[in-house]
Amino acid sequence: MTKPTPFTIRRLVAGDIDQVRGLLAVFGEAFEDVPTYTGAQPDRHYLDRLLGSETVVVLAALQDADVIGGLVAYELEKLEQRRSEMYIYDLAVAEQHRRRGVATRLIAQVRTIASERGAHVVYVQADLEDDPAIQLYTKLGNREDVLHFNIAVT
Repeated sequence: MTKPTPFTIRRLVAGDIDQVRGLLAVFGEAFEDVPTYTGAQPDRHYLDRLLGSETVVVLAALQDADVIGGLVAYELEKLEQRRSEMYIYDLAVAEQHRRRGVATRLIAQVRTIASERGAHVVYVQADLEDDPAIQLYTKLGNREDVLHFNIAVT
């Protein structure tokens, strides 16, 4: 049996447009929603602005130059206390690279960043039918059952 090629985790910054586009392709495939993630991608200026933000965290798992997974998290500042929370919004690993610890290392890295920024918690949601995600998140944290509502913008 051959040993898997190692991968690295890197926070993407302004100028990492090719890696962002690679990550969006991974998200599209993993979430079975390629049109949303690749059909109308923002321009370089928009992406560079997001990647330059301290409160937007984009991590890519790279094997050589290929994006094999990643996550996008947002730091949310709170009103009730001087603290913040880190919300993992998107997290995916390309199918052929799953079960190698990629997602766990991505979450570990965002936890480190959250700690450095003074956040008091990292949280993520999972669809009820996404058993692999639920198993992973259960190993790493405490489950809270909540309802999620999408409210249309007027």
